Amino acid sequence: MSALVEIIQGIGGIFIGLINVYIWVIIIAALLSFVNPDPYNPVVQFLHRVTNPAYAFVRRFMRTDLNGLDFAPLIIIIALQVLIVILQSILY
Repeated sequence: MSALVEIIQGIGGIFIGLINVYIWVIIIAALLSFVNPDPYNPVVQFLHRVTNPAYAFVRRFMRTDLNGLDFAPLIIIIALQVLIVILQSILY
């Protein structure tokens, strides 16, 4: 039984690590939006493809722009941090 618990904790740890990586991707994409990068750059296109579905999901339920600033990345990061705390409390 303890081996199963350790496997579940390991998979949960990997999932939490992936969430942390996605948080950093969102942070990088948000910072790049301030400098207006080349839209044909493959890295910029990748970041755009990875983050836009989450932005669209949040924007579907609430208004995220205020005076020209988009708060969708901040809302997603806060939600993912809450998810990490919940997962860590369940797993450990």
